[in-house]
Order: sequence, then structure tokens, then C-alpha cells
Amino acid sequence: MSRAINIDAPRAHVLASCSKRKLPISTIEDLRSGGTRVVMNNAADAAVIATLYGRKVITGLVQRTPLRLASR
Repeated sequence: MSRAINIDAPRAHVLASCSKRKLPISTIEDLRSGGTRVVMNNAADAAVIATLYGRKVITGLVQRTPLRLASR
């Protein structure tokens, strides 16, 4: 399983869920297409979050927000 999960939930909700379960996050970003992309530190934590969110896990293609601008 991948450490990255796309979830149909706001960033604040994902952060609160991870914090409540003491699951560290590697990185988190808002998706342009709606929802949140979260990368956990390991696959076991990603599995916990995937199970927690169930049907809210986005399995198709998503539009990501660039984290930094491309250099010229």
C-alpha cells in the first residue's frame, strides 16, 4: 500500500483525525479537485487512515496543487 491517500474531506478534518490517533503526517495538501492529499510516514498508518475514511478515499485521478513554482 502507498503512504499517500487522497480523501474527500477538508484538511482540518484529516489533521484532527490523525492527531487524535497520534499518526504522524509526512506532508498534506489541498487538492484542486476537492479534498485532501495526505502522505503518512509509513504504510501501516496509511492503512489506518484508509480504513477510517472508507468510502471517502478517492481512488480516481485528482488535480493536485503545485507545492512550488517551476524554475525558468
